[in-house]
Amino acid sequence: MPIQILSESVVSRIAAGEVIERPASAVKEMVENAIDAGATEIKVECLEGGRRMIRITDNGYGIHADEVALAFAHHATSKLTSAEDLEHINTLGFRGEALASIASVSIVTCVSRHKDETTGTMMRIDNSRVITHERIGRNPGTTMTIEHLFARMPARLKFLKSNQTERGHIDGVITRYAMAYPHIRFTLLQDGKVIVQSTGNGSLRDVLIEVLGGQDVEKMIALNVEPATVGAEDEASRSAITVRGFVGLPTLDHNSRSRITLFVNGRPVQDIKLASAVVQAYHTLLMVGRYPVAVIMVQVPSEDVDVNAHPAKAEVRFRDANAVFSAIQRAVRTTLLAHLAPPEAPVSIKGIENWGLTISDEVSHDAPVTSSTGNEAAHTPIIGHQPRLAGSETWERVGIARQAQIAPDAHPQPSISNPSSPIPYPPSPIPHPQAPILPKPQLPALRILGQLALAYIIAEGPEGLYLIDQHAAHERILFERMMTQHDLGTVVTQPLLDPVVVTIPTSSAYVLEENINVMYELGFEIDPFGGATFLVRGVPSMMIQDDIVAAVREIVAEMEAGEAEPLRKEIEARVLRRVCKRMAVKAGRVLPLSEMQALVRDLEACQSPRTCPHGRPTMIQIGVGQLEKLFGRLG
Repeated sequence: MPIQILSESVVSRIAAGEVIERPASAVKEMVENAIDAGATEIKVECLEGGRRMIRITDNGYGIHADEVALAFAHHATSKLTSAEDLEHINTLGFRGEALASIASVSIVTCVSRHKDETTGTMMRIDNSRVITHERIGRNPGTTMTIEHLFARMPARLKFLKSNQTERGHIDGVITRYAMAYPHIRFTLLQDGKVIVQSTGNGSLRDVLIEVLGGQDVEKMIALNVEPATVGAEDEASRSAITVRGFVGLPTLDHNSRSRITLFVNGRPVQDIKLASAVVQAYHTLLMVGRYPVAVIMVQVPSEDVDVNAHPAKAEVRFRDANAVFSAIQRAVRTTLLAHLAPPEAPVSIKGIENWGLTISDEVSHDAPVTSSTGNEAAHTPIIGHQPRLAGSETWERVGIARQAQIAPDAHPQPSISNPSSPIPYPPSPIPHPQAPILPKPQLPALRILGQLALAYIIAEGPEGLYLIDQHAAHERILFERMMTQHDLGTVVTQPLLDPVVVTIPTSSAYVLEENINVMYELGFEIDPFGGATFLVRGVPSMMIQDDIVAAVREIVAEMEAGEAEPLRKEIEARVLRRVCKRMAVKAGRVLPLSEMQALVRDLEACQSPRTCPHGRPTMIQIGVGQLEKLFGRLG
């Protein structure tokens, strides 16, 4: 094929593909233009996730009548005049590509009136071709209507996600700009429903309440607004870098970095290094695998940052990246340490000072055992009446039945006089006649010896010594039980006397809306209640006493993290894994012998007893031969 120059229409569509990836990209470009135009009110309306229509209305200074047509030309902008201006970019837009790119892949109607003119202008463009251009009356400002985005580009259209997913991306764009510009009143309507409506009163906290919900914002604190004093090369640079925003206390965390929102000079950015600075500021304050919730605003002199490093302007480069990193880390860490209360005294466990080994008496459940402190008068009853630990009620809600003491047809109610008595499992569902008969796993018979560090069950088997992680083992048991109930259609839903109101971040609401039916099949009854608020009317019976708000929010975060796995079965498995992780017994719970025995028996009945649903091992084995070597019995 000979070399040829591409037509202007093909070039325009190729360029549009770099700038406009999806409807949210068009919303972002139009919102940035409105902000640059000095708007104090911006209204965004979308239909069908932006596929059918996007309309952005602002009250900015508008476009001159004789410049409306020029605004849709390639590389036409009012924000740059020379190459030197690229060194001092103080606006969100500057390339002059957005309007031309959007007009080449959709039908665009622009209605604008400049504040110094008496009438406005309407121009309608169909895939780069002007079909209407006339004068019209309107208030100062601009309205851009984008219809049938990518309608003539089937290759691009088929790669768009569901309407709910595209709505979620648009929600994310609006919420980020509402955070960055709290003095602007943003309104977002999706299919006629108000999703976001900020007050425009200049308060970032008020915006966060609208976006994240009041429950989360109560656990967030404002950063100390001080110039950075470390890391920069000179005094001028040190005083020029400022960091402000809100960060969550360690009690507010997330399972990924997606809740760390970063802004540089009012521009939302994605920067792994800056996000790492926030994470490192929480060093030793969060559990491994958990990440903070933070909204960080960094202000850097325009000449010290390059915003022209990414086609979508989502990434930036700094002249002194280490200075910015240090400024963020120091501001976050200093604020956290100033607000954290001193730690409470640890819970004392009578007779177990060093989290040592507890040996069970298989004959007498109330036999005392001499403590390891050397005081012969100190005794601890390790089986029977146990000291109650914080969080131990979790085990009692979904814990192991005392199989040796409960007849197959007897299901006694929990004793009110003895609150530490474990609550037995509810009766197992009757197997479906067509349910497959699964082969028994090959776990050896184990004899329980005791508990180590209030986290591991010590057992003896024919092949040596076994250490069983009680939390991981219980996760596996609960997961397989719930999966079986789900496959047989016997999941028990417990209706709530009063519905629980759950507010989740606006940008994540689409995930729950998209998977309402999946949640219903897993035992959750959830109804949308407007915006990012939902009513929980029922939960799986095993979760009836759990923190339902926290549980639903964690499940949504789990589904959001698994968007790359759109298969329904994978989504269901993710939800069940999260539920089981919450409900499984935690480390730190003293287990009576009967509960340890029942836990191990139930583990033996699992299909995959050696790993938890997340892939961690439930047990490790120390062979007899290895023990003999350690004791010098073998050469």
